Amino acid sequence: MKNGKNFTMKILILAGGQGTRLWPLSRKQKPKQFQKLISNKTMLQETAERLFPFFSFKDIFISTNEEYIKEIRTEFPKLPKENIIAEPMSRERVAAIILSIAKLRSEELRKPILVLPSDHSIKKKVEFQKAILAGEKFIKKNPEYIAVLGVKPTFPDTGLGYMKAGKTLKTFNGIKINRLDFFKEKPNLKRTRSYFKDKSYFWNTAIYIFTPSLILKQIRKFVPDNYKRYQRIKKVKFASWRKFPKVIQKEYSEMDKVSLEYTVLENYQNVAVIPVDMGWSDVGSWTVLKDCLSLPNKNFIKGNYIGINSKNVLVYGSFNKLVASIGIKDLIVAVTDDIILICNRKDSQKVRQLVKKLEKQKKFNYI
Repeated sequence: MKNGKNFTMKILILAGGQGTRLWPLSRKQKPKQFQKLISNKTMLQETAERLFPFFSFKDIFISTNEEYIKEIRTEFPKLPKENIIAEPMSRERVAAIILSIAKLRSEELRKPILVLPSDHSIKKKVEFQKAILAGEKFIKKNPEYIAVLGVKPTFPDTGLGYMKAGKTLKTFNGIKINRLDFFKEKPNLKRTRSYFKDKSYFWNTAIYIFTPSLILKQIRKFVPDNYKRYQRIKKVKFASWRKFPKVIQKEYSEMDKVSLEYTVLENYQNVAVIPVDMGWSDVGSWTVLKDCLSLPNKNFIKGNYIGINSKNVLVYGSFNKLVASIGIKDLIVAVTDDIILICNRKDSQKVRQLVKKLEKQKKFNYI
């Protein structure tokens, strides 16, 4: 892996989500992929830069909501404008993927593409690159498969998908590629505890390698209405999308709001798991963020704080206010200019429920 010639794939980074489990820091106007959570770079910048130097900006496409286009251009001035694919609104992963595929030329539909989220942490860049190189080679020889990177669970997380790895299908440079025997997206706590104890289970990182033609075929089978609307959008050449905004708006807005995991991965037979130790985290909740930033049972403070006898605490974002604590343990304290969130670390997955409650109460200024 000395130069970019090892890779020939196109890259699709999905950057349209709102990261509600990291509310109140992650808000609609600036969700977590545009936040500097673990370094002096945004999560989206971290995602793109771990692909260099094996890919260039011409290889990278970013799917995002229309309202975030300006932010992406600011973060990536070298990214070609045509490589930003604007969703009229959020319709989940299946819709975002097929809208992006509509941009590809016919000959590119049969070549592997790497699809990955914009807001994950990967500490072992080289191991990540080795795994996606192995995945590309595998898909070139086995285009009937979907390959997905898997990592060992570190705790029973109910916010992730779990994959049971079966027999080894192929090995590339020491990287094993196994057949997926079973997949369950976001199981309940009882099941996650069972999967966590079973060494054959891996977390789904949502980092996929497949040919667009295969994924379209499966979406046509499992999400047929979305596929029909994709066909209507595809008839409008990508260069002319701005001339036909009503077509794009209408068809995209009426797509089913479904994930790739529930619709395809739980149902398609030919899925391959690539186990990899790459220091991965989805940074999907305040608890996960805290564990990324500090040692177990230690405090992590980002802001203005003073405490006595307080253990395993995360205090984040308190620059204009002093946060003081006495005798607390296992708490998350997230502070913005207008909101203070306090929760037990074991309940941080429930933050999304608060956001939904605010939506029902039409308190949109807090979302």
